[in-house]
Amino acid sequence: MTTETKLPGLVTIEHRLTVPLVHGEEGGETIEVFAREVAAPDGRDRPFLVFLQGGPGHEAPRPESARSGPAWLGRALKDFRVLMLDQRGTGLSTPYDAPGPDPAADAERLRHFRADAIVQDAERFREHLGAQRWSVLGQSFGGFCALHYLSVAPDSLREVFFTGGLPPVGRPADEIYAGTLDAMRVLNERYHRRFPQDRSRLRRLLELCDEGAVRDPHGNPISRRLMRTIGHPFGMDGGAETLHHLLEHDPTSAAFSHDAAALLAFGARNPIYAVLHESCCADGGATRWSADRVLPDDFAGDSLLLTGEHLFPWHFEDDPLLRPYREVAALLAEHEWPRLYDADVLARVDVPCAAIIYADDPYVLRGFSEETAALVPSMRPWLTNEYLHNGLRTDGERILDRLISLARDL
Repeated sequence: MTTETKLPGLVTIEHRLTVPLVHGEEGGETIEVFAREVAAPDGRDRPFLVFLQGGPGHEAPRPESARSGPAWLGRALKDFRVLMLDQRGTGLSTPYDAPGPDPAADAERLRHFRADAIVQDAERFREHLGAQRWSVLGQSFGGFCALHYLSVAPDSLREVFFTGGLPPVGRPADEIYAGTLDAMRVLNERYHRRFPQDRSRLRRLLELCDEGAVRDPHGNPISRRLMRTIGHPFGMDGGAETLHHLLEHDPTSAAFSHDAAALLAFGARNPIYAVLHESCCADGGATRWSADRVLPDDFAGDSLLLTGEHLFPWHFEDDPLLRPYREVAALLAEHEWPRLYDADVLARVDVPCAAIIYADDPYVLRGFSEETAALVPSMRPWLTNEYLHNGLRTDGERILDRLISLARDL
C-alpha cells in the first residue's frame, strides 16, 4: 500500500510491507514495516539512499519541507531519493509498547529486533521497490546496521556512508563499555574545567536526590544513581551547555523536573532503546549487564562522575515506568547473541564506503572505528574533532557532501 503526499519542495510516498517477525520462518507471525520515500519534485527517478537512524528504537525523521527536514536531506536529494525506514518496532511500523504477561515471550520476540532483522526488512523493501542496488547512510546505531548489511548482502549496496556509527568487529561488550566509560571520564573533566561552578551545584543536586526532594514530572523521586545518568548530552554538540543550564535551576522546581527527565537517556517512551541497548554491542555472546560489571571504582558510590549511554539493571528499579520491563531486560541480558559482522567478508568488500569518525565520541569509540575502517579495503575514513556524536544533525549538509566525495574519490 502506498500513499503520496506533497510537501513544500518535496514529494513523499508512504510504503508499508508485511514481513515475517522471524526472517527465514515463512508462515509464522508477521509484522508491518513502514518506510517513507522522500524526493525532490524533479528527482523521483534518482537512485535510492536508505537512511538508517540511530537507536535502537528510534523512528526515522519526519521532514516537513525541503528546508525544515534533517540538516543532511537537502544534500542527499541532489543525488538521491531517500528512503526513511521506521525500523521494526518504531514509528508507524508495528510497535513494541507495553510488555505482555509472559516476560520470556517478550524477550523471545525482541530477539528479532536487532540489526540483522532490520537489514532483512530493508532487503524486502529493496526487492519491493525494484532497486538492484542502493546506497545507505547509517547514523550511530544505523551504522551498526549498515556494517551488518555489508557483511551479509554487499551485492545489494552501491555505496555506504557512516556517521558516528562505525562499530567494533569482534570486540567483547566489556571492552566496549570500559572504553566508553573512560571517554566519559574525560568529558566530565572537560565539563568541570569549563563550568567550575557546577561542581558544587551537582553535589548539592545529588544530596537533594538522597533526601527524596528531587522528583520527576509524575511526582516520583529521582535517585542519585539515576540522576547521574544525565551525562548523556556530553556526547553531543551543545550538550554541555544544555547540562549547565539545567544545573542553574532550583532542583526542586517544576522546570528542573521536566528538563532533567528529558536528559535521562532511557525511558519507557522508547522501551526498545532500554531493553535492547546493550545487545547492539554484542557481536556474539551475552552482555550480562556489561556496563554495570565493568564500572570503574571512581564511578561508584558517591561519585560526581556522570554516565552517558550506559544501561544498568537498576534502571528497571529506579524508573517506575521501566519497572514492567525488568524481567524482559534481565532475560535479554543473558541471551547468547549471534555474530553481527563477518570479518572475512568485510576484508573482501569492494563497495565504496566513507565514514566520519568523531575523535571525542564517547558512544562509538575512535580507536575501535579506526580498526574497522582498516579492515574494510574500500573504506575512506575521515577523523575529526570538529563534531561530537550528533554531527550529522548539526552540520549534515557539509558532512554528507564530504562523505559522498570520499566514497566516490572526487
